[in-house]
Amino acid sequence: MRDRFRDLEGPLAIRKKDVVLMATVSSFEGLAHPTRSELRQFAELFMPLFQASSDEARRQAVAALSQSKTIPPAVALFIGSQPIAIAAPFLTASQAIDDDILIIIARSQGTAHARAIVSRDSLSPKVIDALVALRHSEPRQTAPAAVAEEPAEALALAPTGASMEAADFVERLASEEAMRERIKGLARHLGRNDGNRLGLRTLSDIQEALLVRFARAREAESFATALADALSASRWLAERIMLDLSGQQLATTLTSLGMGFLDAVFVLERLYRHLAEPQHNVTRAWMVLDALDPEECHQRVEAWRRADSYTYKPEDQARTEQAAASAPNAVRQVPPARDIRIVGRR
Repeated sequence: MRDRFRDLEGPLAIRKKDVVLMATVSSFEGLAHPTRSELRQFAELFMPLFQASSDEARRQAVAALSQSKTIPPAVALFIGSQPIAIAAPFLTASQAIDDDILIIIARSQGTAHARAIVSRDSLSPKVIDALVALRHSEPRQTAPAAVAEEPAEALALAPTGASMEAADFVERLASEEAMRERIKGLARHLGRNDGNRLGLRTLSDIQEALLVRFARAREAESFATALADALSASRWLAERIMLDLSGQQLATTLTSLGMGFLDAVFVLERLYRHLAEPQHNVTRAWMVLDALDPEECHQRVEAWRRADSYTYKPEDQARTEQAAASAPNAVRQVPPARDIRIVGRR
């Protein structure tokens, strides 16, 4: 009996379980419209097989299920809660995860999982609101001292399962070290109280919602109108800001107005497609916004607004000033002598 249990722990048994796992996933993919009973049976089979399989089989299974249109909610939550190296393709590509599960994963699994969710092609307003609220709560959950821990602690956080190969372990460790350096770069944002905007021009909830909505639909004209209203400036200034194809000026403006970080990332990615490209585990839009200093953004946007107030005049105001300037000339004008009529008394 003891020898049989030892046989189950051998590599051959692991390979057999890998085959069973992939066969289970393939059978589930063959179901065009699985019934409730079939979904329940798949959930009961999948999770134990997944836990008993190798990391390579887990990645293949997750990649396959990322393309499925229907997945049991329990399985979606289970996969999304796996380490980010395994769960990332599922979180970024799967259309079978509902909003509630995405929110649960973002709140319970940390920054890496939240970033994977942010990189999805489309997010509902409900998920966006939850991600924004999650970011505002991060300074209270993560102290700057925790960010500055010794790199050696990454070894304790790295997975140490017996089935992980050395190459996978090294790759995962390098990824976590890169993420740690990334978090160190964000430490100054975590320590700043972004909620204190006394005396600063700030977006209202309606203005922020309109900007996000127009960006989602890529309605540039409506977005420019809403941005001009938020700045209390001319539409010319709003259009001038949007014409900067690098997205730097719009990022500066959104930061100055106090738009939520994840909302601002979403707006930039929708309006400037090149900013949606991944770079260092995040998108270019994330990198642009992260490099900005809010104080400098306030000063720059206020300078733009002052220049706009000096140079831009509404048409009605321009006509009024022109009429006022021409009025004294009309009063002082003397008609030609031939047009003067002298009426004498007889």
